[in-house]
Amino acid sequence: MSAQNPTPSGGPVVEGPHDPEHDPRAAYALEPEYAAALTARLVATSGQTAEVRSPLDDAPLAHIPQSTTGDVADAFARARRAQHAWSRTPLARRAALLLRLHDLVLDRQDEIIDLIQLESGKARKHAFDEPLHVALTARYYARTAEKHLGTQRKIGVVPGLTRVEVNRVPKGVVGIISPWNYPFNLALIDGIAALLAGNAVVIKPDHQTMLSALLGAELLEQAGLPRDLWQTVAGPGSEIGPALIEKADYVCFTGSTATGRSVAQACADRLIGCSLELGGKNPLLVLRDADLEKAAEGAVRASFSNAGQLCVSMERIFVADQVYDRFVERFVARTQALTLGATLEWGNDMGPLISQQQLDAVTAHVEDAVAKGARVLTGGKARPDLGPYFFEPTILEGVTPDMACFGKETFGPVVSLYRFQDEADAIARANEGQYGLNASIYSQDGTRARAIAQLVKCGTVNINEAFAATFASLDAPMGGMRESGMGRRQGAEGVLRFTETQAVATQRLIRFGPQFGMSDEAYAKVMNANLRLMRKLGRA
Repeated sequence: MSAQNPTPSGGPVVEGPHDPEHDPRAAYALEPEYAAALTARLVATSGQTAEVRSPLDDAPLAHIPQSTTGDVADAFARARRAQHAWSRTPLARRAALLLRLHDLVLDRQDEIIDLIQLESGKARKHAFDEPLHVALTARYYARTAEKHLGTQRKIGVVPGLTRVEVNRVPKGVVGIISPWNYPFNLALIDGIAALLAGNAVVIKPDHQTMLSALLGAELLEQAGLPRDLWQTVAGPGSEIGPALIEKADYVCFTGSTATGRSVAQACADRLIGCSLELGGKNPLLVLRDADLEKAAEGAVRASFSNAGQLCVSMERIFVADQVYDRFVERFVARTQALTLGATLEWGNDMGPLISQQQLDAVTAHVEDAVAKGARVLTGGKARPDLGPYFFEPTILEGVTPDMACFGKETFGPVVSLYRFQDEADAIARANEGQYGLNASIYSQDGTRARAIAQLVKCGTVNINEAFAATFASLDAPMGGMRESGMGRRQGAEGVLRFTETQAVATQRLIRFGPQFGMSDEAYAKVMNANLRLMRKLGRA
């Protein structure tokens, strides 16, 4: 594995104080005016700021103004006033805004990618996934707006005389708590669906990646989003999160299962809905007939994309005994060929972890496993020579239930290998634990793999692919089973969650009760006769 010296790539960044020819961790910094323009969009009056430092080199990036609980209340008040008018805006106009956002994201993607890398440290090819997915989401929901949100006709109780329509009424103001691992993408994809459905949004991004989320807010404004419909607040989750939930009409949260439980309980207390994408200990199955080159390539992406800091990444790989040794040889070789570096340029395969806290957690999992007998096939240690938070992509063998990384989410570039003798055993082991977010199956028999997929307790299952097939298929829902969450983003469910369902029925000519002098008993007989007739005619 090798490191590359970072070089400026344009956009909102300038080279920092280090000399790149003498220091492999040459720093980057944001133009102060650029950061100030973004943070001006915050609703924050506390007078306090929080410093943000780049995981690429631990150099300061910006000072983020902090919000008070009063600022959260003010943000919701503004958003609620704006939402009344927005909910009456024709659906076609809301959809047109998303198409303009699509174009702006593509036009400014280099700037977006630079900022994502500066805040999160991820490799450029993984940062590229974020504007790509936002553009895909915006275009998908714009093109399917009428299909998902238009008034729909339903079958009335009396055909021809009962007209029934179903409307989708916006919830009101949606509260979003977004994470640091996909700071631009996850700050926008839920929110733009909520906007399309006629809602306003108040969002609290993670403190580490606030600027990427604020750039998304700027692009929405440039696309023509009316003032005050999108409000951003900043501050500690323990203070600002509860204040946001207290005011919201619906909550979207992406993060840990422990925090997700608290969010769900707070929403339940208020009888409001929520959608939660939480933790995972995702399994990948390599069946005996798998194409081993494809499986090894996919396993590398599945395990080490964004340094393993991806909710749908794989942390457990189950390999059929018949092909285990050949797969491991290929997987280890591909992993050892990965290039690590703290750079904004294309070419690296993996960047650093987000913080010292994340590095400590990953290191603790690996050290615990090794101390209890696990074998390191490659990797296994931090790389401070590359940057402050680098950890080598690591493959473990011989992991047992008494090791922390067996069942707990590592959320880093660490994966464990397991042999299996028969597929029933592999399925049972893949379903162990409390999580159920994403799975992957490699087999050249698609029919058999799809049958196995139905037995795996995960919200998404990819066949002959790591995670991108489901993640990028916007017409399909995405989310977790069991303790990996509730609700879905993407597809019809991803936008309908932000609406209330309203049924409107118009009755003509007859009423539901005796008429023309008919007795109650006679009316009951007539209705029974009609039921039998409808049954014979095959009507609903």
